[in-house]
Order: sequence, then structure tokens, then C-alpha cells
Amino acid sequence: MPSKIAFAAAAMTAASILISTPASGASLVLGQGLATTCSKAALSDRKDLKSIDTCTQALETQAMGPRDRAGTFVNRGILKLRRKSYDDARIDFAEALKLDPDLGEAYVNWGASLIAENRYAEGLSEIDRGMALGVDEPEKAWFNRAIAYEGMNDPKNAYLAYQKAVELAPEWQAPQVQLTRFSVTRR
Repeated sequence: MPSKIAFAAAAMTAASILISTPASGASLVLGQGLATTCSKAALSDRKDLKSIDTCTQALETQAMGPRDRAGTFVNRGILKLRRKSYDDARIDFAEALKLDPDLGEAYVNWGASLIAENRYAEGLSEIDRGMALGVDEPEKAWFNRAIAYEGMNDPKNAYLAYQKAVELAPEWQAPQVQLTRFSVTRR
């Protein structure tokens, strides 16, 4: 049965920003089997080892097209990202990019992993690269950009990036909460 996939970006937080829960998205693999179970785990913000093992089993045993396989690597990478296994997550994002070099979500998640390690400029570069290719949830990429700008002591661009995230997803509370920390004065 052919499957259709949609991708989302993981928005990771930096320790210095006082956000306790990372906002993350995943690659949606529709259909049946372990890859779909892996996708659902990533979409439901899980990070348990059993979910990671399910993704690994899907990659090792399930027949998939290159795009679904790449999405499954992104999903497993997101689960690892949530566990703060940043190097392991980047290995999965790299595998996804070998299969689909134009997969914006892999770059955005790669950038999120770098930002989580306070490597803000590198992370911003990867996020911008992914956004240029297109992502399904750009608001999460903008949220990550805001975190990077804050880490680089650029409050104006951080504020503008949080505002863009709110504009793209007005129902999403995380960027709204972050905006409350800013004071804007006109000069």
C-alpha cells in the first residue's frame, strides 16, 4: 500500500531560555507497520527507548520507499533529540539526507540539535538551509531561529522570529509565552 508522508520540524530549546518542554514535530508516515508506529511515537512527543527500538526495527525489517525511509530516520532522530542524544540524532538526520538531500526537515532538526548544544550560529545556518528547501511546520523552524538569536545575544531578531512563529501558528502557546519576556520600546 503506497503511503503519503508529511514532515514537521523539531523545535528544541536551549537551557538558557527557561523553556521546560521542547516543542517538536515529526515525519508522518501513513499506512501500516512499524514505520507508522515510529511516526506516531514521534508525533506524540515520546522519547522512550521502546519507541526508538520500534523505529530501528522498521528501518531494519520494513520495506519502504526512499522518502518513507528518510522520514523514519528523521522520526528516530527526533526521538533521540528529545533524549538529548544529539550526536546520535544527527547521525539519523544524515542518513535521511543521504536518501533525500532536499529534505528540509532533516536540516531543521539538525539545526535544533546544534542549538540545544549552544552552537547557535551553526544551528541557525542549518535551519535556514532547511527552510530554504521547505518544511511543513515553518513556525517551529522560526521558533528555533528565535532561540538561536537569543543565544547569540540578538534580542531584536529573536523577538521578530518569535512573532513570525505566532503569525504562522497563532494557536501555539510556546512562542506566545516567550514573547511575554520581551519589552519593546520605540526610539
